[in-house]
Amino acid sequence: MVQFALIAIGLLVAGVLAVAALRPGVFRVERSVIVRADPQAVLDLVTDFRNWSRWSPFEGLDPAMSRTYEGETRGVGAVYGWAGNGKAGSGRMEVIEVTDSRVAIKLDFLKPFEAHNLALFTLDPEGGGFRLTWAMEGPAPFMTRLMGLIFNMDRMVGRDFETGLARLKAVVEG
Repeated sequence: MVQFALIAIGLLVAGVLAVAALRPGVFRVERSVIVRADPQAVLDLVTDFRNWSRWSPFEGLDPAMSRTYEGETRGVGAVYGWAGNGKAGSGRMEVIEVTDSRVAIKLDFLKPFEAHNLALFTLDPEGGGFRLTWAMEGPAPFMTRLMGLIFNMDRMVGRDFETGLARLKAVVEG
């Protein structure tokens, strides 16, 4: 009986590990909203990290969070670092590309876990305004895929993106 239970547990663990191993090696989370405002107003808010406190849902995670700004004030080369409590963690963002319709930001999380991703903001004409999309993509190593069986990253991060986009829309539409 004990031997049967050990075999069953072993098969269950092997099955979970196999399912995790078969998940995609990359991830992408994205949300979008229609904005009716000057696209440059959005680009100004996104490419100047000092403006993120006006709309980003992540800025309120730790009121005592320390922030550093380096490089350019806005646009390519602007750098933002943060260090906060367990919820805010620590990391660094750097604007690496800016066009009239796209902003790419290199996003490096250091704590509570290390991850290196890309944040993208795209502006596509639509409905008398434009569709603003906020996305994050990056590699999904095995441990991330295994944790993804329990924690739904799209749902968790997606809610924050929805909040941020709604705030950003409210700021630019006034």
